Amino acid sequence: MADLKQQVERLENDVLAFKAFLKDYSRCGEKLWTEERLELAFQMRHVVYEAEDIIDTFVTSLEAARHSKPKSYFSRAYGTPEKLRGIARDVETVGAEVRRIYAEMTSVDDHFTKFNLIGDGGPPESKVPLIMQQDNVVGFEDEAEKLIGYLLQETQELDVVSIIGMPGLGKTTLAGKIFRDPVIKDKFPVRIWVYISQEFKMKDVFLAILRQFIRIDEDMYCKSDQELAQLVASNLEREKFLIVMDDIWTGEDWYRLETALPKSTKRGKVLITSRQVEVAQYANRNRIPHHLRLLTQDESWLLLQYEVFKKSECPPELEFLGKLIAEQCCGLPLAIVVIGVVLTIKFRAWGHMSRNVHAWTIVSENISTYLNDDPDRFQKLLRMWIAEGFVQRKVDISLEELAENYLEELINRNLVRVDKRRSDGGVKTCRIHNMLRNFCKNEARSKKENFFQEVKMYDGEFEPSVTILENFRRLCIHSDVSKFLSSQPHGPRVHSFVCFSEENITLEGQDVATIPTAFKMLRVLEAESIKFARVPSNIYHLLHLRYLTLSLNVESLPEHFSKFWNLQTLIIYTTSQTLEIKANIWQMIHLNLLKTNAPATMPKIEQSSKASENLQTLDGISPQSCTKEMPFAWTSSIIQISTKTEEPDFIIHILDWCHISILGMLENLEVLKLKDNAFMGDCWEVGRTHFRRLEFLHIGHTNLVTWVALGHHFPELRCLELHNCDELREIPIGLADAPYFRALDLCHSKLAVASAKKIQKAKEKKKEDHNDEFNYGFKLSIFPPEE
Repeated sequence: MADLKQQVERLENDVLAFKAFLKDYSRCGEKLWTEERLELAFQMRHVVYEAEDIIDTFVTSLEAARHSKPKSYFSRAYGTPEKLRGIARDVETVGAEVRRIYAEMTSVDDHFTKFNLIGDGGPPESKVPLIMQQDNVVGFEDEAEKLIGYLLQETQELDVVSIIGMPGLGKTTLAGKIFRDPVIKDKFPVRIWVYISQEFKMKDVFLAILRQFIRIDEDMYCKSDQELAQLVASNLEREKFLIVMDDIWTGEDWYRLETALPKSTKRGKVLITSRQVEVAQYANRNRIPHHLRLLTQDESWLLLQYEVFKKSECPPELEFLGKLIAEQCCGLPLAIVVIGVVLTIKFRAWGHMSRNVHAWTIVSENISTYLNDDPDRFQKLLRMWIAEGFVQRKVDISLEELAENYLEELINRNLVRVDKRRSDGGVKTCRIHNMLRNFCKNEARSKKENFFQEVKMYDGEFEPSVTILENFRRLCIHSDVSKFLSSQPHGPRVHSFVCFSEENITLEGQDVATIPTAFKMLRVLEAESIKFARVPSNIYHLLHLRYLTLSLNVESLPEHFSKFWNLQTLIIYTTSQTLEIKANIWQMIHLNLLKTNAPATMPKIEQSSKASENLQTLDGISPQSCTKEMPFAWTSSIIQISTKTEEPDFIIHILDWCHISILGMLENLEVLKLKDNAFMGDCWEVGRTHFRRLEFLHIGHTNLVTWVALGHHFPELRCLELHNCDELREIPIGLADAPYFRALDLCHSKLAVASAKKIQKAKEKKKEDHNDEFNYGFKLSIFPPEE
């Protein structure tokens, strides 16, 4: 066993080096991707996957052995010592393959190793795109006017103006329109356009600028970047100039480029385009980045006509369909241009108009599905990232915080846009434009990546075929789920199986065991839309599971769920009115979130036992779980208590408001949601209870009449929501003294409106008081609005 452990550790080191190599290689641009190198990269990625599976199996084998008795479910799942010897053989085989391909990859082109692992430049040259012709520049007149106004303003030093927006929004088009504007031409005798991109070389950028002033000879190419930067700065200082730097990717890129710009000049302007907000913030901290808007419906239609007919005239027979198609492009210029090419091919001016109408109708029906935004639940997305291992652990920051940082980075790059934010400013839901979504899907399922496959039915057959699933790592299916599962799929390498189906799918009899049988290496199982008549007995063999969503026809969660020692996220939907948690979730060391759709009764914890320090969120627990047996040292930060049932006459034991003091003993509680009469009685007197770290409090559907509290009871409170609190007479005015309290949301809580307005006035008065260090604005929302 010791030898096997050393072999696995060596393999793990090889995999880390391999993955770093692949990451670097993918950044080097298309020039290095010859057919031979591409094939080696495919092989490399394949053996990395194989190695990861072997390492997972070995680690899980050891951990499962610690958590189970001899000849237990682990033995049935992973076999005998012969199985471990098999793992050893696999380690040796894959390890040898890893080192062989690595040696072959680096020997194919020694230039790659020197260039990418030692050097600091990009590929030898970059492709400079042509600025879009003026003929098809549609819309953005108001945007151009505003930005030209910025460029004409007199400043005391070099001024940088930024255009920020998602890919395909028209940043380069707008910059080109400004670049060619007669007023700009007259104002700036020297105008220079430089295309940056992700793979730029500083020397190429500096030489492009210098070409406007001097002749470039071989001696210039031999100069260092620093020498060229000084030459650029000295030439620019003497001129009234405008430089457009198109498509800057990172703040670090800007820092490298600005060394050549004379900061003290009053005569120069720089206009930059970027996907990243941080680039604009780095470039000019005194000016708010200009976020480019989407095209209006009229602008979209005008652009589509230009793209198809080269003029703003469309045959009357096609006008309705054309406007419908333009609307479906959601204001994204790139989408309109792409669809315009399709319509141009479909349009035949000399043919029968009925054929044109038919062709355009088909285009309209096809894009209606693919060019709409699709909101994603932010928390579910991040937890899947974590479960798949995409979020790498760092010191002093949780995986959840890291995942949020990743998402915020995508938002700042305008690849993802925020749909709704939480009261604390964090992301609640987000959207991705479907043009970008389709691009990502196509890349993910390409042979080069083999990252993700969407299972669809075409002409009675599944694509990809059920017979080749063993080659894939992640599967997603939206329809024909029953037929897919009945075809006995087999995916020994599948790590994620995600089902978002609108069908009502129920698995009974032997079909219940299909998914665990088919996909034994699952880390992520999202099966909310599949109802299991019972808990599959073989589901406990899925020891790699980190994320699990199940819909079950059960009244209790069995003790055996404790065997999922790897589980981080557990979401259970049940047809029962209540759910008894028999599994000892307090001892599931990696469990971070437990969510149920029915009031759940928590298991008791022995006083001598220590609860898991990772459990952060309990969503849907019943009031009777708030007892003295609750682990007070537990680090949970989010609790949602509910009594909601499908049957209005179904009785659930509800505790009096005095029992809420138990929750006040949870030292790390930050979010508390009390829903559906979570506590009983008409008076809540907080008394000696202090919710020391509570930032968000929601109270809904309660018969509470009197609430007595002061600001010091909620010293960290930031947001309070009162929904359907019809009988609550007033909100404690003392909450106005809570220093961070800045958002109050009332929905169908009419009697409390007057006190809410008093709190608002008190907070406004504090804001006017210059001695108040907590100078926050206060937002009061009331629904329905008062007449």
